[in-house]
Amino acid sequence: MNRAALVTGGTRGIGAAISSALQSAGYKVAANYNNNDEAAEIFRNETGIFTCKWDVSDFNACTLGVKKVQDECGPVDILVNNAGITRDTVLHKMDVRQWSEVIKTNLDSVFNMTRTVIEGMRERQFGRIVSISSVNGQKGQIGQANYAAAKAGLIGFIKTVAQENARKGITANVIAPGYILTDMLQTIPRDLIEKKILPQIPADRLGKTEEIARCVVFLVSEESGWITGSTMSINGGQSMI
Repeated sequence: MNRAALVTGGTRGIGAAISSALQSAGYKVAANYNNNDEAAEIFRNETGIFTCKWDVSDFNACTLGVKKVQDECGPVDILVNNAGITRDTVLHKMDVRQWSEVIKTNLDSVFNMTRTVIEGMRERQFGRIVSISSVNGQKGQIGQANYAAAKAGLIGFIKTVAQENARKGITANVIAPGYILTDMLQTIPRDLIEKKILPQIPADRLGKTEEIARCVVFLVSEESGWITGSTMSINGGQSMI
């Protein structure tokens, strides 16, 4: 398989699992990252996956970054919008910086990246776009007005992208994970996970990054061309929407 796949936030956590799963499925993968050079180097050495550093909240940086990826891997036929951050606090204590940083990284980036690759996909009459939302973008969460707003916003964005591009052989879908065992989740105290989070999950466990990655591989396949505008909830039964 010669198709190139680009994963934002693709060197750690869910993104790393997605990048590795796409590579195993035969795609030529590029993994974007922004901050952690050490983690990116370890990931690159372990997998051989091409890594490229830029800030996905910056449109011009995305344009230059995608060009580097295409020079290395070829035209981007598969885009996985995974990059995300948290700046949690309740609304009455949230400042403008905490709001804007999350909106820029978690939502503006989805526009930046999708806008940068969509014309090429339309010209080639093929494209697969998968954006990673969250169960908290579907139901809200105390202390995450910024995060929930961004993750809910990308669902509406992707539904529109799906409608605008379906006749061009392009699909656009969302995966909304529940609580997945990643570095981001490990910032939550263990007793809070056991007392507050696990009781909400009928499966009585946290999700695995590989479970999200397998769904991405399914959605980007040639055979999934009739699935578009969908939001797949992968949350152990925590929220059934």
